[in-house]
Amino acid sequence: MSDSMSDADKIRNKRLAKLGTAAPAPASSSTDTSSSEPTATDSKAPTPTPSETPKPQISISGSSKSPPAANPFSQLGMKQSENDPPKINITPQRPLTPQKRNASGRPSSRAGESIEEWEDRHLCAIFRVTLGPGNKQDLHGHQLQYLAGTRVELEESGQPIRMSTAMLDQALLEAASAQGKTNTPLSYLLECWKRVSRYFKGLRKNGEEDPKFQIIKEARRLCMSYCIFAATMPEMFNFPSATSNLLAPHLLLEPDDDHGIDHDFINEAISRFAEDDTVKEALVGAVEDISRRLAGLTMTDDYKPCVMAFRNLVQYPALVNAIVESPLFLPSNLPAQAIETSTLLGPFFAISPLQKEVTQNYFSAPTTRDKAYIVNSQRALRMTLQTHQMDLLDIVNRIIKTGKQPRDRMLDWFALCCNVNHKRRAMQVDDKIVSSDGFMINVTVALDQLCEPFMDATFSKIDRIDVDYLRRKPRIDIKEETKLNADQQASDAFYANEAEGSNNFISEVFFLTLAAHHYGTEAANAKMSSLDKDLKRLKKAIEEIELERHRYINDPAQLRYVDEAIKKHKQRMESGTSYKFGVEGVLLDELSQARSMQFMRYVIVWLLRLVSPGHNFPKKALVLPLPEEQPQVFKCLPEYFLEDVVGNFKFVMRNMPQIITSTQSDELVMLCITFLRSSEYIKNPYLKSGLVTIMFHGIWPTYNRSKGILGDLLNALPFANEHLLHSLIKLYIEVEITGAHTQFYDKFNIRYEIFQIIKCIWSNPVYREHLSEEAALNVEFFVRFVNLLLNDVTYVLDESLSAFVQIHDLSQELRVSGPTMEQATRTEKEEALTGAQGRAKSYMQLTNETVAMLKLFTEALADSFTKAEIVQRLADMLDYNLEAMVGPKSSNLVVDNPQEYGFQPKALLSEIVDVYLNLRRKENFVFAVARDGRSYKPANFERATGILKKWGLKSGSELAAWTSLGQKFAKAKEVDDQAEEDLGEIPDEFLDPLMFTLMTDPVILPTSRTTIDRSTIRSHLLSDPNDPFNRAPLKIEEVVPDTEMIAKIDAFKAERKAQAVKGRAVEDVMDETPG
Repeated sequence: MSDSMSDADKIRNKRLAKLGTAAPAPASSSTDTSSSEPTATDSKAPTPTPSETPKPQISISGSSKSPPAANPFSQLGMKQSENDPPKINITPQRPLTPQKRNASGRPSSRAGESIEEWEDRHLCAIFRVTLGPGNKQDLHGHQLQYLAGTRVELEESGQPIRMSTAMLDQALLEAASAQGKTNTPLSYLLECWKRVSRYFKGLRKNGEEDPKFQIIKEARRLCMSYCIFAATMPEMFNFPSATSNLLAPHLLLEPDDDHGIDHDFINEAISRFAEDDTVKEALVGAVEDISRRLAGLTMTDDYKPCVMAFRNLVQYPALVNAIVESPLFLPSNLPAQAIETSTLLGPFFAISPLQKEVTQNYFSAPTTRDKAYIVNSQRALRMTLQTHQMDLLDIVNRIIKTGKQPRDRMLDWFALCCNVNHKRRAMQVDDKIVSSDGFMINVTVALDQLCEPFMDATFSKIDRIDVDYLRRKPRIDIKEETKLNADQQASDAFYANEAEGSNNFISEVFFLTLAAHHYGTEAANAKMSSLDKDLKRLKKAIEEIELERHRYINDPAQLRYVDEAIKKHKQRMESGTSYKFGVEGVLLDELSQARSMQFMRYVIVWLLRLVSPGHNFPKKALVLPLPEEQPQVFKCLPEYFLEDVVGNFKFVMRNMPQIITSTQSDELVMLCITFLRSSEYIKNPYLKSGLVTIMFHGIWPTYNRSKGILGDLLNALPFANEHLLHSLIKLYIEVEITGAHTQFYDKFNIRYEIFQIIKCIWSNPVYREHLSEEAALNVEFFVRFVNLLLNDVTYVLDESLSAFVQIHDLSQELRVSGPTMEQATRTEKEEALTGAQGRAKSYMQLTNETVAMLKLFTEALADSFTKAEIVQRLADMLDYNLEAMVGPKSSNLVVDNPQEYGFQPKALLSEIVDVYLNLRRKENFVFAVARDGRSYKPANFERATGILKKWGLKSGSELAAWTSLGQKFAKAKEVDDQAEEDLGEIPDEFLDPLMFTLMTDPVILPTSRTTIDRSTIRSHLLSDPNDPFNRAPLKIEEVVPDTEMIAKIDAFKAERKAQAVKGRAVEDVMDETPG
């Protein structure tokens, strides 16, 4: 080929050579004009008449280096090496049968029609062309394209003026090039493809021997070739070079559309992949172009054609193999925010109701809408999303099922979505540097659905989830994730030891789905909670600004500034509220949440299986407590493996508990109890508290179930009967110290939830029996619990009653002196009153629950509450609060609308009395009350009796017991006072160094060598594990009895007692001696 030939011509000839040799070679000679462009004079050549004698046509082709033809399409279908010898092709000219023609020049009858005439008639009909200048339309009224150039070639070569496959290449080039502005070469050729394919299907049954089938087959092949040329090299048809893929618009049409691309076209194109790379490039380029088009659309736009086109294309394995090799499928070094637009799959997963334009469309003016409108909009939103997610699953499934390479590339893409989005779980999420909620939720839902085939009810495939997956070059990145119970160094060391073997598909999908939940739905859930708080703050800010607006009414400039601020805040409020409703609508989809629950159930069983001895759960029952030695593989798991289970079930329990099945409930309760009972397996106290929160929400009354979804199960499940109460008490103790700066308030929130669960199960006698048995065996454990419960009761009662005193005093002051106060002083008093009211509300709720728990547990664990280290504190607390409730200053608790704070003084007094009565049979408790020198006053018991009688708060038997107990206290007081008088002045060495009371069981502390009473140091160690005198670590087992001191004290008491007895005897004698 000449060096002067253009690059375009070189490419064109190369592609023409790939068309193959299926077409008969056209006649060619030194005088053949079929290889040159037709001129104006050529068209005047005479037309052979039917009466002319047919002559053989001789075509000589050889290897001589003749100048290249200007029109390379005349060589279409010829493959010939330069070394091939010349060949002579003799094609006999078939005789023409004279027929009567109509005015259009076409045969008026098909009787006796030759194969050549049939070929001419059908090719002209298929491609809607004509060689007769007078033929404007066919018999059906379709416009025909007159091919002047092709006619000239036939005339100059002396061939009959009729269409044949030998001249079809030239005809197609001329017809496609002549398309006007309303049509493109590709559109025209696709119409032809549809027609020729219909003929092809109709004649295929005749077999390869049928000459008509061979004609149509060749026409179809050439039509496809020119379609490819039109799609990849439009300039060949005098059409401008394309800036985008020309196949893409046709793929977006329905396959049945005249300009659409059907199944046969794609199959034919795929069959040419091996011989022509440009075909593959064109189709992959079309998919890429569709993806880029979709990146600019939202769910409110016409996005469906793009999705359906891609869904149709992934049906073809060869094409899927080509698509996954596209650089756009899995680009490297891509930031999170670019995945949705810069990967091939990204735009398909980005389509979501959570796109900004969509939420504002679904929830326009959200602050003015009623609940019914919002609910209906959310329902419509979910229906649209469900349909789209079904399409996404079909796309993903077809890619995965194509073969190993596409499957691996698909999993790599899912891993990319998770690995670059770690910042979605940051404390403060910057939406500009992470993928959107809608995108990640779609990813999560798709992976959930991929898990469905192996998540059967019997867990038959759970052993396929490989525990060594994370040590075998996993796709998910967990290096920086917090681990369940291992520090970074231990985790790095564990994962540095790589496991042998390869990862199976089930393991890949399982762990990817876990990660997707963490960075997808759970992140969206956290964002919704954060957004709700932000909206409340924004609403408050708007109200505050509007209240201040009147101050600037005479300052136009400042007023404009204020109005602008209000406007911006309201716009943010509208936008945020729309988005919040959108997220709620997506997350409250029962179908996707039920699917998520199914996956989480599998995670629960897998985790329990991992920690169970022998790793054979659920085939073998779980035994608690778990082994002290924790599996290293469990300790090094990312914390979110359990956190996502907790978060998911918390959300469902709060918002849609009805979707949780009974089997899921069983395993969920087992998970909660297992890791509360063996809480040392989990490092994060808030993760453990989340397990309690799940059960707390599970006992909320709902759907005509007074004890919620889990209440009946907690009472009936043997596993719960045996371990639940101990587990709750253990967490109650552990949350005393969480390590967070909010631990003081957090512990009360957690303990409140614990109280609610205990109240739910307390009616079950099995729990109380287990509690009594365990309290007798595990004394130290229950003493610690009792101590903390007592601390809580003391604190919340004091805070509540102090708040009511402050409310009473401030209200009285403002009522009397408020009108005459200075404005600043009055404002200060009002703010103080508001603060006291807020504290009263929050603390009174805790007070009611904590005192109720004290009442329950003093009844069940009387021995624990009357231990030496506990009993005096308990007695002092009860006496102090009884004094506050009925003493001379009790009128200071009177406030307006006490029910507004949950304050019911009579009920509170009744419960305090119940605690006294629960412990009335314990002698040391009776003496502890009597020894309370600060608050014990017999008059308080008498006043309490009067109130109980007046309001009918107790039955007759209870009142009798209360009166009898008061008498016991009085008698004990007399005995104790006498004993104290008998002892007289006690030497300092016999006094406890902290309590300044006579020691009864002195012990020596090992490091400070201080002698102290055992009950005092035990009480101290309940809240502080250090020696109080030198802060050295100390355990109660390390103290040593001070036998010498015990002997001295016993001798002292015996001596003083003897002296007292002797003194009283002398007094008696003197009293009896006559004066």
